[in-house]
Amino acid sequence: MNQTGSHPLVLKHGLTEEYPFNQNYLTTDSGRIHFVDEGTGPVLLFVHGNPTWSFAWRNLIKRFSPTHRCIAIDHLGCGLSEKPQNEVYRLADHIERLQLLVETLDLQQITLIAHDWGGAIGTGVAGRIPQRFSRLVLMNTGAFRSQQIPFRIALCRIPLLGKLGMQGANLFAQAAVHMAVNEAYPLSPKIKKGYLLPYDSWRNRIAIDRFVKDIPLSPSHPSYEALTEVEKGLTKLTAKPILLPWGIKDWCFTPEFLKEFQRIFPEAQTVRFEEAGHYLFEERPQELGDAIAKFIGQTEESTSISSD
Repeated sequence: MNQTGSHPLVLKHGLTEEYPFNQNYLTTDSGRIHFVDEGTGPVLLFVHGNPTWSFAWRNLIKRFSPTHRCIAIDHLGCGLSEKPQNEVYRLADHIERLQLLVETLDLQQITLIAHDWGGAIGTGVAGRIPQRFSRLVLMNTGAFRSQQIPFRIALCRIPLLGKLGMQGANLFAQAAVHMAVNEAYPLSPKIKKGYLLPYDSWRNRIAIDRFVKDIPLSPSHPSYEALTEVEKGLTKLTAKPILLPWGIKDWCFTPEFLKEFQRIFPEAQTVRFEEAGHYLFEERPQELGDAIAKFIGQTEESTSISSD
């Protein structure tokens, strides 16, 4: 499962300093999934969204891997995972594959750290096997049905036009490295290269296109039932410690999504980053890491006290 050394793409483009992680792979029925597995200790499970990959978590992995086991998946079609050209990119498919990774590695007492689509995928797994999860960190994400969809994303769902823009011209990923980094704008050329690296051709951008099309806005959508099940599963997580770090100037997962999470999880801790946008891990990596470290420390202490 482990292959020592950096991925050839990372080496070729001089990104080993930013992304100095060994390759790890899990073979699934749909294709081979790449994941980061660094450090030992309590498990942090990082789950990315669209159009990112495990590169987004590099700063947090480097910070926490001396004391924690950091697992960061690349969803099928994303990052360094295989990119099959068939229909294996529904929400339910991503949930199944993440659950397979969790169970294959026999991860226990997991701290879930999720962003964007990773929130629905990660909580989808946590709702199925809540006994394996200790706490959740959910940032600028959603895990429930909503009619809110930004106009810019709605355009990407227009047949042919959206496909040409996302898979052909890579407009979605290109726009993200500009529009999602409010306080970190402009990203350095090297970091932009890191985000765009796996999405360098029509074939390699298939998951970006499929993720956008998989947003279920009506009961007739193929993933509506899966998202409904994710939403129902949140009730199994309400007793767990939950942290909600949020970039308030996110144009995609707006503060309305934060309010809904606060309604579902009234005991959750919230850390608002008033000037930050969608990519907290780029805009405020130090402060985000501090908030997560404080949250883990506090909740580990309270869990220990309650069990004594």
